Amino acid sequence: MTADEIARYRTVVLEGRDGVGKSTLAALLVTHHAFVTVHSPRTPDHQNLSDRYRDLLARPGRLVLDRSFISELVYGPLYRGQSRLTWHQALELAGLVSARDGVFLHLTAPPATVQSRLAARDGQAPSLYTITELADAYHRTFRILARHAPVRTYDSTAEASRPNG
Repeated sequence: MTADEIARYRTVVLEGRDGVGKSTLAALLVTHHAFVTVHSPRTPDHQNLSDRYRDLLARPGRLVLDRSFISELVYGPLYRGQSRLTWHQALELAGLVSARDGVFLHLTAPPATVQSRLAARDGQAPSLYTITELADAYHRTFRILARHAPVRTYDSTAEASRPNG
């Protein structure tokens, strides 16, 4: 899948663990395809997560979310024992993405590649076990989401799927 193919959508949600290339792909979409990027770090506990994303998805124009509510479905259970979003809320938000002519891109890369990228970028990286655990959680989450919304998987290490602008 190329950046041109991705740019056919009006809304692109980039998801996957750290080090898979979400921000790099978002920057490419902004530079070459006039998207507006919203980077979504973890929403503070006092903020209503569902309302926050509903507001973001109500914005006009071409939008790329560099991480989104999907991360809460992955990281919440792993790190806090539960998600702050129910699947009902997540599927409702996924419906809003779809209504905006949107797609969810699940970015992946082999755990060793992710570990190497994170070490180079941050000077440290989680263990291969932790990276694999996150990858498995994302795969499970996207397997469910794909029954309800358009999902494409993008291996950021595969030559054939490297975006070009």
